[in-house]
Amino acid sequence: MDISDAQNAFAHYSDVASAQFNKMPGSAIILRYIRSSYQNDPIRSAVELFLFLFAVVYLARPSYSTKKGVKQGLRREEIDDLIEDWSPEPLVAPETEQEKAENEKRPVIVGPTGPKSRIQTAGGSRLVTNLASYNFYNFNANETLKEKAIATLRKYGVGPCGPPGFYGTQDCHIATEQEIARHLGTPACIVYAQAFSTISSVIPAFSKRGDIIVADKAINYAIRKGLQISRSTVFWYEHNDMNDLERVLLKVMRDQAKKPLTRRFIVSEGLFENVGDVVDLPKLIELKLRYKFRLILDETWSYGVLGATGRGVTEAQNVDSNEVDMLIGSLAGPINAGGGFCAGSPEVVEHQRIMAAAYTFSAALPAMLATTASETIKLLQNQPELGEKLQDNIDTMWSQFDPKNFPKQQWVVCRSAKQNPIMLYVLKEDLITKYNISVTDQELIMQEIVDEAVKKDVLVTRLKKMPPTLGASSREQEWQAQPALKICMTSGLTKKEVENTGTTIRRCIHAVMERRKFKSSASAVSSIFSRKATIVSAKAEEPKTETSVQPAELKQEAVKSKGHWKGVRWATDV
Repeated sequence: MDISDAQNAFAHYSDVASAQFNKMPGSAIILRYIRSSYQNDPIRSAVELFLFLFAVVYLARPSYSTKKGVKQGLRREEIDDLIEDWSPEPLVAPETEQEKAENEKRPVIVGPTGPKSRIQTAGGSRLVTNLASYNFYNFNANETLKEKAIATLRKYGVGPCGPPGFYGTQDCHIATEQEIARHLGTPACIVYAQAFSTISSVIPAFSKRGDIIVADKAINYAIRKGLQISRSTVFWYEHNDMNDLERVLLKVMRDQAKKPLTRRFIVSEGLFENVGDVVDLPKLIELKLRYKFRLILDETWSYGVLGATGRGVTEAQNVDSNEVDMLIGSLAGPINAGGGFCAGSPEVVEHQRIMAAAYTFSAALPAMLATTASETIKLLQNQPELGEKLQDNIDTMWSQFDPKNFPKQQWVVCRSAKQNPIMLYVLKEDLITKYNISVTDQELIMQEIVDEAVKKDVLVTRLKKMPPTLGASSREQEWQAQPALKICMTSGLTKKEVENTGTTIRRCIHAVMERRKFKSSASAVSSIFSRKATIVSAKAEEPKTETSVQPAELKQEAVKSKGHWKGVRWATDV
């Protein structure tokens, strides 16, 4: 093909392309724009063409490379070295010596739980007086509740096996919610399947990142998990100190004055799990209204216990339940069923049905537990003598540790409220200060008292330390409950049985303290209240050393000594 043929072909294709271009809609506008923008300035047209092509390429290319890059692999020897050096972390922390000792001696209840229960220990099976269960009203032995539960089981089955928002809600759940709302005097109520998850879901359902929460330092572990999940800004006030609470609220108001408006909550317990005392609810509501905060009150341990009909702190302190924005309670323990609830306004309740994780993503409460809770609440309302009998037994146990009745009972003091069936006995403060007893030693002492009581056919427990919260700051975890002996009173015992049990526990405390005092005096090397303090007898053929001194001689030396114990003689009559 010569040049003329090429020129003719180019002209032909140009004419065809021009004809096709002219047929396109808007082609005349494009040609007019090109003619008007050219104006004898080819550079401008070239720049515009470049920008147009750049835009087309930029929009057409993917946002990431579809070609796999070349990776520099490790040699076989390097991989083997990395595998050899790698050591996985344990899924759970290894058991401590104290935990191993506790697990070996931990009793197991065989059969039903009641005031008298049979337990299995390393030493065999025995019948004990059970003061370690939350069977306050002995509802476990109530035949009416048993028959109602069996009838419900036969009608509804074991459980709905589905979340409440789908097909898990049954008519018995609605009836239980209405019964609780009527009992508390609130407009609405929502029932959860787990007591622990109730408060830990309610808090993050309303309080989010950036919101303000002011909480008591002594709140229980479930509330702390709820605070952590919410990711809110948390301020702490001293336990049950309303003056310190007001100081914190005032500080929050001043700091947030020029910041965007956020949701603000006060979180407290009605009856504190880790201390045993009762909140000053009237003062709390006064501060809440004054500083415009919402109140979340956890009545897990007070609902079913405090008040003439078991309505909790609001009834015991004559406070309108509608003054509390959210009332959270448990249907386990005193109510003898399972699950939890949150009572409040209809808006508060309906919000949780779609926003509370434990309600939305958990199977609904088994119908048998829902009907049992309803029947138990009716019993508390119709039979006030149940609470009177329980209070009589609580008073009887209190009298067993009253210094007026037993002046030489100088070891422990109860810090629980006198209406609280969970009685927490701690070592006296002057005793701890005088002999510098550490928290670890206090835990060991309480565990020894528990073990000693089991030998005397009395089952009690102790207040356990709260586990560390992952992601929590050191300030959030700095508060820990004082180690305490935990006695759970029940109305299923007679007054005489309570007196005998109290005497047994008192003698066990005395025996443990006397035994520890003797060991501490005998060994100058070991700590005063160390479990590992032992006296090792020397072999007959070896010369006697300080560790081979006979106990009688050691006791005399302890009395004469001017050391840490200063020869103090402890009371022997209990």
